Amino acid sequence: MTRIAFLDVDGTILEHGSVIAPSTVTAIRRARENGHLVWLSTGRSAGDIHPDVRAIGFDGAITNGGAYATRADELIVDRPMPREDVEALERYFAAHGIHYFLQTHGGVYASEGMGPVMAEYRRERHAQRAAELEAQGLPSEQPLWNEPKPVSDVDRNAVAKAVFVSPSTDTVAHAAAALGDGFHVIPGSIPLPGGSNGEIGQAGVTKGSAITSVLAQLGLSAADAIGIGDSWNDVEMFEVVGSPVAMGNAVPELQKLAGRVTTSVLEDGVHNAFAELGLI
Repeated sequence: MTRIAFLDVDGTILEHGSVIAPSTVTAIRRARENGHLVWLSTGRSAGDIHPDVRAIGFDGAITNGGAYATRADELIVDRPMPREDVEALERYFAAHGIHYFLQTHGGVYASEGMGPVMAEYRRERHAQRAAELEAQGLPSEQPLWNEPKPVSDVDRNAVAKAVFVSPSTDTVAHAAAALGDGFHVIPGSIPLPGGSNGEIGQAGVTKGSAITSVLAQLGLSAADAIGIGDSWNDVEMFEVVGSPVAMGNAVPELQKLAGRVTTSVLEDGVHNAFAELGLI
């Protein structure tokens, strides 16, 4: 029986910017050799996926948190935000002094203050992680950083989602209340030392909605599907697949939602999940 696995990227395949457990690569390739399908399912833009992840080999990719899905060179889900919603987001960010990225299918665009904020975050994060990685016998992290273009260059008819960094700790709740039901606002996964970060997309446009569309086009049922992730943008994925799996590094609330929990990203989490579910 052919099954299909949808894998988050950051915290599931990739850890700390550039480190991939060798067992993850082996498991994905072996599952595909065994006749199963393996898709990416990420909040990242298609143009912002680490080349080492792409090099593993996949049957397709859901990107931008469900706004797009591609199989080979075919775009089979295409749901950018309405331009007026993008403009409403930017007005909200400007009014509250919030730095942000806008993501399209092909790339990432940064507000004027986002570059310095992320440069400082990367510096502190690298210093913090260096000793931990050395103790684990892992190479020093070399995060891929494609310098984003300025938001002045973005096509506002092609924006899929926004990622924000705020000095306030309550911006996720505040943004959800202020922007209204037309937006999907969730906590982000950037471990900042203070403030808050999050992701904002269209209501109803999630990894779950894209997976439902992909399954229909492939003629597969939810019972055939596995979803593995560690972040809040994986909740809707867990809701639509027959076998949801949370990573061991996911927060306890997400592990409880998934029901099934594997080991962490660098402790063979994907491999162990695939083995338990019979893909390898």
